[in-house]
Amino acid sequence: MKQSLALVDFYASQLIECDEAIELKMKQLQQQIEPPQKPLPKRRQSHGGNAINFDVRTELYNVLGVDLTEIHGIGPTLALKLIAECGTDMSRWPTSKHFTSWLCLAPANKISGGKVLSSRTRKSSNRVSALLRLAVPVLGKTDSALGAFYRRLAARSGKSVAVTATARKIATIFYNTLRYGMKYIDPGAGYYNEKYKARALEGLRRRADAFGFTLQEKPVAVMA
Repeated sequence: MKQSLALVDFYASQLIECDEAIELKMKQLQQQIEPPQKPLPKRRQSHGGNAINFDVRTELYNVLGVDLTEIHGIGPTLALKLIAECGTDMSRWPTSKHFTSWLCLAPANKISGGKVLSSRTRKSSNRVSALLRLAVPVLGKTDSALGAFYRRLAARSGKSVAVTATARKIATIFYNTLRYGMKYIDPGAGYYNEKYKARALEGLRRRADAFGFTLQEKPVAVMA
């Protein structure tokens, strides 16, 4: 027991040293760039058992000029890991489609004779892709537009497909936020569900019209 406790204390001290080295490096990066014009909005943060021992969100904002934690599914620690893996220069990928293709999150269509034979994504050991996939199941429990998208697709096509598709959406928002300074505002699950319902109804109307029918709303029963 004594030896086990000593090991725990040793590893904890090593983690603290790593956190201090990361914080120092971020301070050095901040000295090389202009500080953001707008202050970082205050937000209550939840820290897990492996939370880094400094304010990662603020330090990242001072370096990037954007708040990646506004994207549902991306917390401060995950944002730091993503930046560590892909850097801050997103111009290496001309568009978000190039970025998601690099992550192997975009469909790899196999076409023969004008017919799509397969649209499965390629297998990959990309760490960024793995991190985004791990964030999706937790995101699916939130009352957000991305959470609603994941739940709907999981019910229709299975969790594996839903995880990949949702991770691709997060990657696209991450790319646009980091490269163009886009501010992500989540419209909420209710907005997404209403938008999906409107698209579904429009599709039904077109199909009914093609067969010479008119789609009508079901009359509401009146209680006597």
